Amino acid sequence: MNDMTTLDLFPRLSELNQIGIALSREKDINRLLEAILVAAKKITNADGGTLYRIHGDQELRFEIMRTDSLGIAMGGTTGRDIPFPPVKLHDDRGHPNNTMVVAYAVLHDRTVSVADAYTEQGFDFSGTKSFDRKTGYRSQSFLTVPMKNHDDEIIGVLQLINAKDRVTDAIVPFSEADQHLAESLASQAAVALTNRLLIMQLEKLFESFINLINAAIDDKSPYTGGHCQRVPALTMMLAEAVNDAQQGPMRSFAMTDKDRYELKIAGMLHDCGKVTTPVHVVDKATKLQTIYDRIGVIDTRFEVLMRDAEIRMLRGKLESLEKGDRSNWSELDERLGTEMKRLNADREFLRFSNIGSERMAPEDQQRVLGIGAGYRWRSPDRSEDMPFLTDDEIKNLTIRAGTLTEEERKIINHHIEVTIMMLESLPWPRHLKNVPEYAGGHHERMDGKGYPRGLTKDQMSVQARVMGIADIFEALTAKDRPYKKGKTLTEALTILGRFKLNGHIDPDLFDIFMRDKIYMRYAHEFLDPEQIDEVDLSKIPGVPEDLLA
Repeated sequence: MNDMTTLDLFPRLSELNQIGIALSREKDINRLLEAILVAAKKITNADGGTLYRIHGDQELRFEIMRTDSLGIAMGGTTGRDIPFPPVKLHDDRGHPNNTMVVAYAVLHDRTVSVADAYTEQGFDFSGTKSFDRKTGYRSQSFLTVPMKNHDDEIIGVLQLINAKDRVTDAIVPFSEADQHLAESLASQAAVALTNRLLIMQLEKLFESFINLINAAIDDKSPYTGGHCQRVPALTMMLAEAVNDAQQGPMRSFAMTDKDRYELKIAGMLHDCGKVTTPVHVVDKATKLQTIYDRIGVIDTRFEVLMRDAEIRMLRGKLESLEKGDRSNWSELDERLGTEMKRLNADREFLRFSNIGSERMAPEDQQRVLGIGAGYRWRSPDRSEDMPFLTDDEIKNLTIRAGTLTEEERKIINHHIEVTIMMLESLPWPRHLKNVPEYAGGHHERMDGKGYPRGLTKDQMSVQARVMGIADIFEALTAKDRPYKKGKTLTEALTILGRFKLNGHIDPDLFDIFMRDKIYMRYAHEFLDPEQIDEVDLSKIPGVPEDLLA
């Protein structure tokens, strides 16, 4: 007999309690589903079982199958798909499917115990019998239990097959005690599964909200559209390499799955403050760009000067003609040609200066000042001549590097302060409490000369230092910036190596970046082929000596 005394039941109740605790701790859905079925089989001493989940309130899909005596293990972490179609809860005309025992259990919210499938009346076991014919198995006793969550909603079905007598191993019907234990386990399992699914849904919602913020930033500025995706990817590449380091100063660094998720979220949010950055500053592709590129206004002024020069030449010729003397015409033409040449040269120079190179030479800055002071012009609505360039135009055209003035650069840099403020205002759970520190430190320097807080290496986490390198390397190689082309690997690594030597980035992380060739993995995934050049390590500053041997 499979019945037992109250004394025999105590160990199984204790086991049920331990199983409930274990289920509540499992984070992986597939492992959780497997644990539920394995626990149910163990507590009822069943030879086989199947776990179904409801999909769309319309059907039951096979998730996990186990039959010990046949060595069958499918679904879940096994990697073996279950080849059976879902069980429909209703037929094509909407009638309830009461002939299939698992569907019946759901539709009537009732546990169904079958002593022998071959003699049971009212249920269709043709599929079971076909399985038996193919495998030589004998499916006999069944226990089918709906899984209901804390909202009393059925989310799945636990079906156990062939209860075995604990003494003789003979196949027997499931006992009343088996049913009570299975129902209790199914209830605990449903709650554990629902909680895990809810957590996953919340995580997905949270990440989707982050992506929504990044999409808003991208929509404001297509030039930095990929930055919020590429920096997290590179951050995780480098962090995993640091985690795997077996020697050197970083060998003690280790990440758990929770640490990885925390760093991933920080990477996704590292520039969330840019949502407040004015778009005309973020998208400033040239030095004179505001809502439009003001170089066109300066071009118009040059046209005015050229028109005036031509008018002066024509007036000179007219005066000579009135005097009956054309001897100075060639001189007037030559003078006009010289002036036109100078105006065109200065116009082309200002156009070039407006582009914004990596570094503007001091003599070029002086030439801009000379052009601004050397020409006078008068617009139709003015009664007197004006300086050719305004103070603001001179200020922008003489920007030493890039396209931003000092004030505009401060506006850009302010995004990290906004990022920190936004992130520190959120009620982070314990496993994400470091997100503000990781995300807020990617513009700090190891020597304390970074911003916004002037932190030194010892004041920063490894994760924040990793993100700092990722942010820099991505910016150097990015091909979607309005003011520059994406650098080649050699160019980017040369700058990164200098940053190691001058105290900008963590030297130990740079060594791992180079030693594990993280730059090459990143390049093959994100860079254009023409950016992936042959890197001569002997010419890269700061490269570890063992790489040059």
